[in-house]
Amino acid sequence: MIAVTEPGSLPKRIAVVGAGISGLAAAHRIVELAPQCEVRLFEKQDRLGGVLATVHEEGYQVELSADNFITTQPWGLELVKRLGLGAELMQTNPACRRTFVMRKRRLYPLPDGFLMMAPTKMWPMAVTPVLSPLGKLRAGFEYFLPPSRDDRDESMAAFVRRRLGREVFERLVEPLVSGVYAADMEKLSLLATLPRFREMERKHGSLIRAMRKQMQAARAAGRHVDQSGARYSMFVTLQRGLSSLIDALAARLPKAAVRLGTNVVRVEPSGGGWRVETGEGRSDRFDALILATPSHVAAGLLKPVAAELSGDLAGIEHEGTAIVTMAFEASQVKHPMHGAGFVVPSIEGSPILAGSFSSRKYTHRAPEGKTLIRTFVGGARAPEMAEMPDAELVPLVLEELREVLGISGGPIYQVTAHWPRTMPQYHVGHLDLAARIERRCGALAGLALAGNAYGGVGIPACIHSGEQAAAKLLG
Repeated sequence: MIAVTEPGSLPKRIAVVGAGISGLAAAHRIVELAPQCEVRLFEKQDRLGGVLATVHEEGYQVELSADNFITTQPWGLELVKRLGLGAELMQTNPACRRTFVMRKRRLYPLPDGFLMMAPTKMWPMAVTPVLSPLGKLRAGFEYFLPPSRDDRDESMAAFVRRRLGREVFERLVEPLVSGVYAADMEKLSLLATLPRFREMERKHGSLIRAMRKQMQAARAAGRHVDQSGARYSMFVTLQRGLSSLIDALAARLPKAAVRLGTNVVRVEPSGGGWRVETGEGRSDRFDALILATPSHVAAGLLKPVAAELSGDLAGIEHEGTAIVTMAFEASQVKHPMHGAGFVVPSIEGSPILAGSFSSRKYTHRAPEGKTLIRTFVGGARAPEMAEMPDAELVPLVLEELREVLGISGGPIYQVTAHWPRTMPQYHVGHLDLAARIERRCGALAGLALAGNAYGGVGIPACIHSGEQAAAKLLG
């Protein structure tokens, strides 16, 4: 439990703008740590949760954005358990934890033991059809390359090509990482996303050497190691869908705390606190303020009162995605789909970023005999697809799935979710930018920022961001 200051010195009223998972986590943490505080949660949409939403329809359970969260970061699990939802946690189907990668419109298993950008086993790399003989030789040469002594940030593309070669980057790392960040690998910051691989290079001189030592240490300690591909065994979801997390958080807040359909149009310092004005022309003063909006929205609100901070926030670029979910009769799909999903290299020229075999990952998500597939498009590769009309987008995705998975006929169920400008881009130098934002925010009394634009894009990181903002304001 975080220690807080004496009750008399606590903020009496705190406003939280934005009711996605970060804003909800912030409001909930305030209630946990200082129940005597009055919390007001403003959300311009007519529902809570931001991009997190679960649809229950015709026997299907469809997540409209993230469909699970990682367990190696503790904040998601800790919150779920504090909310009494621990019994609903579900792991991915152990029989379907394989990841596929596309090559010439065919799906091949990711080499066993390949962890985001480094192999833990050499034989699977040697025999995979995903890489050419020259690509495999270049990857193996990584063992003998000296480490870089340059401590500066570098792009993901530059790092992987330097260590493992162009082909491993294009065929393996680029699709795996872009499936998470929807980013341009030539700009994506290594230090802001996967810094442990730079540490491996520094400490062991080689990624291959580092991974082999980690595997040896794990076996010596008697730990089971399952680190292939996207590491699906490390992900969990909630049996009733991730909306149940949103519902549980909302249920812990005072009934009068939430203001849905309320757009905050202006914030300004006022008498040692902050005045918040909404689109309806209403204005109210609070002792402290948390902006849990996308960084570009926070930039607009803060521009009249903190121009430099606003400029830094506006400097964080965002991309968007669309997720097309389709259901088919199992007999319509020729591919056995004995895995959790697939990723698509940019060099394939496909409109698809990645696909998830949703009803294989979690078998309760579709009725018996039905197959549910989620397909991701857009990102930095094709930003226009995030807002492409369904009448154009769905046939495009279906045609690609027909070729890749051997699907006959059309879907028996379909839903599409569009999320423009929701994925912050952690470009090279992002850590310095985030640190500068934190310093400038810290100079404004009673203000905190939360969200996915600063220190992590996953659900646990967003929860942590919101809870940290609450703790900061409470001392």
